[in-house]
Amino acid sequence: MATEPGTLRGRTLIISGGSRGIGEAIAVRAARDGANVALVAKTSDPHPKLPGTIHTAATAIEEAGGHALPIVGDIRDDDLVARAVAQTVEQFGGLDIVVNNASALDLTPSAELGMKRFDLMQSINGRGTFSLSTTAIPHLRVSDNAHILSLAPPIRLEPEFFDRTPAAYTLSKFAMTIVTLGLARELRGDGIAANNLWPRTTISTAAVRNILGADLIARSRTAEIMADAAYVILTSPAAETTGNCFIDDEVLTAAGVDDLGAYRDTDRDSDLELDFWTEHLEDAR
Repeated sequence: MATEPGTLRGRTLIISGGSRGIGEAIAVRAARDGANVALVAKTSDPHPKLPGTIHTAATAIEEAGGHALPIVGDIRDDDLVARAVAQTVEQFGGLDIVVNNASALDLTPSAELGMKRFDLMQSINGRGTFSLSTTAIPHLRVSDNAHILSLAPPIRLEPEFFDRTPAAYTLSKFAMTIVTLGLARELRGDGIAANNLWPRTTISTAAVRNILGADLIARSRTAEIMADAAYVILTSPAAETTGNCFIDDEVLTAAGVDDLGAYRDTDRDSDLELDFWTEHLEDAR
């Protein structure tokens, strides 16, 4: 399938995670253009509390008009990552986009966090981003509009910030951000863009709904705002769009989207719940 400028038609994406939530929303948005989407995720069997598996996500991609390649595996497994990239290229004839979506979350205070959980977050978040991105580089170099997009926050270093985000989780997410910003500089001569994207508000996903109360969910936005913001970034010229820490609603506003209320989960009138990494930014629109 031929590629088309300004769309993801004919483009091939590989997304870590993606069996549900924001990753799946990005995959389905790309599929609406007829994109090829490989998913690398562990969730092959239904979770007792969370709907969705890599197979249901693949079905959603196909139903949206795309082509899906579900690859069951752990992003921490280097051999699996290498096989996943090779399988994607073999199936679809190339690779244009890497989306680093897989992430582990644990907000346990440092004094109570065991090293097993610490290592899990570091290996999935920072190391997983590095592994998938760098493994894909040889193939991205031959794409005419290659992108790496990591779902990672802007860097914050004021001391008060750590009152809400314990050191271990913060370290793992900042590692994703720094890996991506570093790759933007290292790959700027190769025509490969590397950017981070983060939501201004809490996002109503199955995992979040399983943790947060109904009142907070009512003040959240849907995963589609991240999917649409990612789409804007991934269809932009790579040479002109790299090395950024993007915020979802800023991307869409710059692209001419006027009604962000369409992304409200339920209540369009209550104040939005800001994500703790973006509380210092301009009030949510």
